[in-house]
Amino acid sequence: MTQVATTTAPPPTEASPTVRLQGVRKTYDGYPVLEGIHLDAPAGQLTAILGASGCGKTTLLRLIAGFDTLDTGQITLAGRTIDDGTRAVPPGQRRIGYVPQEGALFPHLSVAANIGFGLPRRPHRQRHHRVRELLEMVGLAELADRAPHQLSGGQQQRVALARALAPRPHLVLLDEPFSALDPALRAQLRHDLLTLLRTTATTAILVTHDQNEALSTADHLAVLHQGHIAQAGQPITLYRQPTNPTVARLTGQVNLLHGRIDPAGAHCELGTLPVRPGGPRHPAPALIMIRPEQIHLETFDRTTAHPNTVIAGKVLHQAYHGHHTSVTIQPRDHPTLRLIARTTTDLTIHELIGFRITGTVTAWPSPRDNPHPTP
Repeated sequence: MTQVATTTAPPPTEASPTVRLQGVRKTYDGYPVLEGIHLDAPAGQLTAILGASGCGKTTLLRLIAGFDTLDTGQITLAGRTIDDGTRAVPPGQRRIGYVPQEGALFPHLSVAANIGFGLPRRPHRQRHHRVRELLEMVGLAELADRAPHQLSGGQQQRVALARALAPRPHLVLLDEPFSALDPALRAQLRHDLLTLLRTTATTAILVTHDQNEALSTADHLAVLHQGHIAQAGQPITLYRQPTNPTVARLTGQVNLLHGRIDPAGAHCELGTLPVRPGGPRHPAPALIMIRPEQIHLETFDRTTAHPNTVIAGKVLHQAYHGHHTSVTIQPRDHPTLRLIARTTTDLTIHELIGFRITGTVTAWPSPRDNPHPTP
């Protein structure tokens, strides 16, 4: 059920982050679910928390909303401590809107009544005006009198979002709100959500296991892994400069190769590759990351190919995605190695092609424990 709160708390007045988690820890039956979480959700922005199922994403939202209480640490909202492990502000006094996965609308209430559920009953004119305003914002003004079962899944989620925004909360929490929708509708609703949040200057936290959703929607992104924040920052930073292989895998497809680093670059089966600025330079075994879009495919010409630029490879598998094709390549001189690339060119299975690595690579010092990590 969407949770809405009263309007008794003062509006945010500070320029510091609207939401701040410091040293947050939560256990269930002695099992640690969240350990030492430090996270800032900037005011007026959408922060996405990306992680696999079971990593603690929903637990984190429930702590912020007040449905659960933390063991240790502190959560502040608009400069006000709402939970410090000893005392917790009740959910209804936090000014937080909550949108769950399925919307959870009241089946016996109309669309308009669902949206207005958390608003004060008096004065009636102001309440009615706020409901109409939100109906217009979510494009459902003509459906105000319908029951939830008469709406599509996407329309129901719009109503749930409008209900969460109705009392003008400090914060809206979104618990994978598009997971039950088809891909095209999810993309449209994500766009509409961003437009609505930015129009109302609302701070929001979205949890998701969908890397595309996180990267395309978030102003600020945090990767949650096994109860810890693995990395937080701008989405482009986490994608291009992940601090460890876990973040690299969770933010997109990746090729990982073992090799060595030194001041000259990263040395692996594909040659010597330039390391991104600021990357490690001290000689050591390394794990080297190459994103699929860094593998540029071209026609292989035996007479002009140079081993340090164009590498011969064989197409093993293709997966067509419409806007691109994902291709699995086996380098000719390294038959146990598999690489994932992307292309818009039509290829055939077992075709001999050439490829080169473009741009700089990310490398992490690593023991050579596996000669050919799985992409």
